[in-house]
Amino acid sequence: MILLADGGSTKCDWILLNAQGEQVFKTRTKGLNPAVFPELVLEQRIEENIDLREVKDKVERVHFFGAGCGTETPRKLLEDIFTNFFTNSNEVIVKEDIVAAVYAATTEPGIVCILGTGSNSCFYDGKEIQQVVHSLGYILMDEASGNYFGKRLIRDYYYKRMPPELATIFEQKYNLDSDEIKKNLYRKENPNTYLANFAEFIFTNERNGYFYKLVHEGITDFMHSRVLSYKQAQNVPVHFIGSIAFFSEDIIRAVAQPYGIEIGNIVRRPIDGLIEYYRNNVLNV
Repeated sequence: MILLADGGSTKCDWILLNAQGEQVFKTRTKGLNPAVFPELVLEQRIEENIDLREVKDKVERVHFFGAGCGTETPRKLLEDIFTNFFTNSNEVIVKEDIVAAVYAATTEPGIVCILGTGSNSCFYDGKEIQQVVHSLGYILMDEASGNYFGKRLIRDYYYKRMPPELATIFEQKYNLDSDEIKKNLYRKENPNTYLANFAEFIFTNERNGYFYKLVHEGITDFMHSRVLSYKQAQNVPVHFIGSIAFFSEDIIRAVAQPYGIEIGNIVRRPIDGLIEYYRNNVLNV
């Protein structure tokens, strides 16, 4: 049996498939970003999942696609953790989440973008993945991501740029005490996920001019930095993966239109497309 996982900083979806490509179970753990969490936390998040504990001796292959796995050191860290946990597995592969995004979005040449807790993009030529700009994470990059919008909301609230009626709702929903915010940003683990939690405020309230402008600016920033940086941007479809993209589809299309960019597939959860890719291309069922 093969265990597939698509992981970010906030959550990780796991699917176990048998040799016939049938789903044995689906489960979810907390985020497993090895560039953000220490080894002990990563181990605990896997071990505390009952479903994974029950099948760990039956798993023959583990294929993990996750945020923070684009360089050798964090990738090797997760490989070692999975090898030690899934003791009977004869294959452990860890790749960056952008690879799963490509598998979920297309089999043809195109640009594939992730808009979730973080953001990223690549060009897929039909065989290989190419990146013009490698992600440097939430402090320097991650345009139009959950943590990007979280930062914007907090700043707008403190600078009193948020409409008063929205500011009232915002402060009722979240603890906006300055000491609490600074503690979560500078003293606690996973500040990118903390920031991304605030982005929910945009997408769970009724769309208005303020929210539209906020998202439009973020998508425009992303389009300039992470899409138009590819020379192929106006010649191939541009696909999007992730919840932020799913709930911003109209704005993505509006931003893309003046540049002559063709928007392709917009997929909320890449794990579903990943399953189909494995059934058709790896398991050949």
